[in-house]
Amino acid sequence: MTTATAASKDANPRGTGIAARAQQLTKAYGDGETRVVALNAVDVEIARGQFTAIMGPSGSGKSTLMHCLAGLDTVSSGRSWIGDTEITGLKDKELTKLRRDNIGFIFQAFNLLPTLSALENITLPMDIAGRKPDQAWLDNVIDTVGLRDRLGHRPAELSGGQQQRVACARALASRPEIIFGDEPTGNLDSRAGAEVLGFLQRSVRELGQTIVMVTHDPNAASYADRVLFLADGSIVDEMHRPTSDAVLERMKRFDAARTS
Repeated sequence: MTTATAASKDANPRGTGIAARAQQLTKAYGDGETRVVALNAVDVEIARGQFTAIMGPSGSGKSTLMHCLAGLDTVSSGRSWIGDTEITGLKDKELTKLRRDNIGFIFQAFNLLPTLSALENITLPMDIAGRKPDQAWLDNVIDTVGLRDRLGHRPAELSGGQQQRVACARALASRPEIIFGDEPTGNLDSRAGAEVLGFLQRSVRELGQTIVMVTHDPNAASYADRVLFLADGSIVDEMHRPTSDAVLERMKRFDAARTS
């Protein structure tokens, strides 16, 4: 079992505390000799108002951990919470409501509707839920992401980086408890990726958002406040105030240990 715990930031407009946590989180596939353990009794806490990156080699369990923390996948054993709400054991309807009201998602694919404008794509989840956005917060998000002059454009009229910034703004628009990103810059070139990562970093520092991002890119991880390193389904290390070079060196050490 591996434990990784971080203290909350001193200055945080969302308040202090833990945005997500898990105890003895285990995810296994198959039975008997074919059983594969993707997560092995992981204990982890995600501090509110921080940007956390999850890294590890292919098959290490990093995406599985994110999916289980976000309630996108069931667990074999253990418990997990979003804020003060335990999500393990929730019924599908309750879990769907919790994800809608408390969690934002950003994926490699932008998942924008081509017939809607940027603004309509940003507010779509709230429109579907029958909720009006907090206009002051929405304006803050739009200005932080730098899309004020693109709100009337449809996705085909936007660059890849702009489309992903729309997707980021959509995730932020309802002011969720936490945002999960699965390789959010994976389909972008280096310049567009840097723009999106810079926005995510600003949304944490200036808006008090909490973000958990799975990535394989040391440069992407360097934008985070904290990096968790996974190997064979366990958290084996963590790094605070990471740099690209330091993350790359740590990953090289893990690779060398696995092949030795």
